[in-house]
Amino acid sequence: MDETPIVICFLRTRGEVLLCRSEAVGSETGHWGGITGHVARGSEPATGPDSTPAEAARRKIDEETGVADTAALVRRGDPVPVADADMDRRWLAHPYLFDCPSRKVTPDDETTEYEWVPPTAILRRRTAPKLWTAYDRVRPTVDTVAQDRDHGAAYLSVRALEVLRDAAALAAERDAGDWATLADRAKDLVAVRPAMTVVRNRVNRVMHAAARTPTAVEEATHEGIDTALAADGAAADRAAERVAGDRLVTLSRSGTVERALSLADPEQLLVAESRPGGEGVGVAERRAAAADDVTLAPDAALPWLLADGSYDAVLVGADTVLADGSVVNKVGTRALALAATREDVPVYVVAAQDKVSPEPDADLETADPETVYDGGAALSVAAPLFDVTPPDLVAGLVTEDGPLDPDEAAAVADDHRELAGWNAKA
Repeated sequence: MDETPIVICFLRTRGEVLLCRSEAVGSETGHWGGITGHVARGSEPATGPDSTPAEAARRKIDEETGVADTAALVRRGDPVPVADADMDRRWLAHPYLFDCPSRKVTPDDETTEYEWVPPTAILRRRTAPKLWTAYDRVRPTVDTVAQDRDHGAAYLSVRALEVLRDAAALAAERDAGDWATLADRAKDLVAVRPAMTVVRNRVNRVMHAAARTPTAVEEATHEGIDTALAADGAAADRAAERVAGDRLVTLSRSGTVERALSLADPEQLLVAESRPGGEGVGVAERRAAAADDVTLAPDAALPWLLADGSYDAVLVGADTVLADGSVVNKVGTRALALAATREDVPVYVVAAQDKVSPEPDADLETADPETVYDGGAALSVAAPLFDVTPPDLVAGLVTEDGPLDPDEAAAVADDHRELAGWNAKA
C-alpha cells in the first residue's frame, strides 16, 4: 500500500497546544487532532501540484487558523507512518511544532470545535491515530533544552517544565508510580543549564510542592508554568513602565526584554548583534517589523555609539542574578554596562525573581571555540558565552514585584536554596 504524505502541525502558546476536531472530514471524523493536511495541494494528492512538507505546514496553518505569518517554527520531527482503516490508506505524517504569540486563531468552516490544552490531554482524549507519537517527535526534551542557544532563560525554563509535565503524565498513564525515575528526570533538568538558574529554581519549586506521585507532579507543573509566565510578564510590564518612550539600547535575546520593548514603544532602539550566535539580529528585525526606529550594530561599537548622548537607558535581561545582585547575562553585557555608566546612561536589568541563584558563584557556559577562530595556528581561544556584571553598574534590577536591591536578592536566594531541598530527599 502506498504511503500518502501529510503534515501534522502543533501550534503552541503558553505551554498549551491547539487541538481541533471536525465532523466534516472523511477520515477520523470527530477525533481531536492537530492542524493536518495533505502535502500535495488539493483535496486529493493527484489534483494539484506537489509541495514540500514545510510549505504544506505553512499552508495548512494559514487555511485552518490564519496565523501562519506569526507562527514561528520550533522543530520538525521524523515522519510517523499511520494506518487509516476507515479509508484503507497509509499516511506518512510529518510532524511540526510552532510557537504562536497568542491564542487568537480564525478556524476554517470545517472545524467543529477547537481548544488550547496541555499536550498531555492527547493521552486522554479520542484523537487521530498516533497523535501522541507525532507530538512526541517534536516536544521539548532534556536534550533540546540543553542544546538551545537561540532562546533566553525564561523561555527555556518553561520548556523544562513541559518536559517534566510530559514525563509525569506518561508515568501516570502507565500507572507506573515510579517516583525514582521521575525524580531522576527532574535532576537532569536541574543540571541541564547551570548558567540559567531559573530553569533550576522552577523545576525545584514544582518538585518541592508536589507529593511523591506522578499525578501530583503533573498538576504542579501546570501551576508552575502559569506562575512562571505570569511572573515573566509582570517583570516585563514593570520594566516597560520604567523606560517608556526612552531611547534604548539592548543586547542579546530575552523574551522578557522583547515584551518590555513592545510595551515601552521606544523613540529609538539600538540593538547589539550579540556575538557569538548573533541573536540580536532577530530582535532587531522583529522590532523593525513592529515599526520601531531600530539600529543594529556590532557589540564592539556600542561604547562609541553611546558616547554621543543619543540614548537614555540600557535595558537587558539576565540569565542569572547572584545573591549579591551581580547579573549573569550574554557576554558583552558587562562591557555595555561599563560604557553606559561612563556616559551616565542607566542600566536596567529585567528578570523575574526566579532568576536569583541560591548559589554564591556563577557557573558560566562557554561557546564553541570555532565561533571565534577555526584556523590552524597554535593558540588558545577564549569563547565565553556569558559574563558577570557587578551590581554597582546596574541602576535597577526590575522584577515582577518591582525593583530588587542586593539585600532583597540575598533573601530570595535563601528561599530558592530551601526549594532545592527535595533533591536531597529524593
